[in-house]
Amino acid sequence: MTVQAVFFDMGGTIETYGWTPELRIKATPGIRKLLSDAGIHFDLTDKQLYEIISAGLDAYHQKSLQTMEELPSQRVWMEYILADYPFDPEKFAGLAEELMLYIETRYYERAIRPEIPAVLEALQKMGLKIGLISNVNSRGQVPTNLKAYGIIHYFNPIVLSSEYGRRKPDPAIFHYAARLANVPTSECVYIGDRIVRDIDGAQHAGFGKSILIRHDFEHGENEEGATPDAVIEDMTELLDILRADRDRESVPTESGNIHALIFDAGDILYFRPERGAKFAAFLEELGLEISPNHTRQKKAIEYKAYRGEINHDEYREAIVRLYGITQPEQVARGKQTLIDDDGNVAFFEGVPETLRALKEQGYLLAVVTDTANSISAKLDWFERGGFGHVWDSIVSSMELGTRKPDPKIYQAALQQLGLSPDQAAFVGHKASELAGAHEVGMRTIAFNYDKDASADFYIENFADLLKIPVLN
Repeated sequence: MTVQAVFFDMGGTIETYGWTPELRIKATPGIRKLLSDAGIHFDLTDKQLYEIISAGLDAYHQKSLQTMEELPSQRVWMEYILADYPFDPEKFAGLAEELMLYIETRYYERAIRPEIPAVLEALQKMGLKIGLISNVNSRGQVPTNLKAYGIIHYFNPIVLSSEYGRRKPDPAIFHYAARLANVPTSECVYIGDRIVRDIDGAQHAGFGKSILIRHDFEHGENEEGATPDAVIEDMTELLDILRADRDRESVPTESGNIHALIFDAGDILYFRPERGAKFAAFLEELGLEISPNHTRQKKAIEYKAYRGEINHDEYREAIVRLYGITQPEQVARGKQTLIDDDGNVAFFEGVPETLRALKEQGYLLAVVTDTANSISAKLDWFERGGFGHVWDSIVSSMELGTRKPDPKIYQAALQQLGLSPDQAAFVGHKASELAGAHEVGMRTIAFNYDKDASADFYIENFADLLKIPVLN
């Protein structure tokens, strides 16, 4: 494989860490002072306050393991740590981040692995991009420690779950980091100290290599999962692995030959056999009907969502409230039915097998999707189909802020793949999107296509991709 970027985990990888109850109880007066300065007082001993904090953090930790969602620090404090001690949310507006940063820096003993600076310097001299992906609830702990270690200048990008909103092992956060680095996932290496969080996540995201570094810490989490490509004790061993890979690097791509296929998602890879059925049943239960006005208004809401002007949750809530639904319980039910409808996908015959065959033949594969759903959700659907790991790039209109046929969305995928337009083909169904890809300079392949669609090639079955002359 060709390696262009190396991504590191933070805790347990760049740095070792540990803690004891005594350490945390000793640090708890600092938390008490921060709370007290904000007018929040506790008639508790340091040990009692520590126990409340620990119980809340444990509860949040268990929930985040299930959902892979990283909540804002304010919600963690109000909904988990101090859930039994309700306070004015305004008091936590600026305080929660400071509290979480204090916990993540003072509730642990942290130390950089001594060999890290020399390894990072060597990676930089090898011309590799260096990035970091970390599960962390504060936004300040990672940059604070990287600065203290004198190594922050090596890392770009630095991707934190607290900013992205999703946690490892969700493959979406790995894809996001690779896109920021402008590198195909298959040309990325990830190093971490956890099987489930790091190795599983990187492999499901299609990273070219995942490496486990041992860290002596009893975290009590499940560690049954994927097998890492290598296990190392010291970070200097990484350099030998990368040098060996570099000696086996593939021949550079030739201009004009097709090296990548870029796919639309909906109605190309999958379809919804019961589109909107659950939400329609929900409305019928409430005695509500869909009118032409609702359809037009829904299109306007979708327009905003597809361009990232509103997020996934805001989009669904706006759709539900469009029908005059205001009771919180009914709004929540309506939003869930929309999620269920979106996730009720079926894959066209031959999609999993064809994608895996193309990947085995060495093609780079990408998705360019106009969507109000998260990349995390779509990757979950693809994983159910058995092809979640094949993607080198996933570009979402919501993340990019524009949709097809804007040239920018096609070009974003091409840039990450490191290819010129004449080295890629776009597979789509809408006439406008095929025309947009053609204008960019890509060859076009029409599947499940509109009657007025114009393309270089037309296929009736998805597996016919394997027979197209330019791919052989």
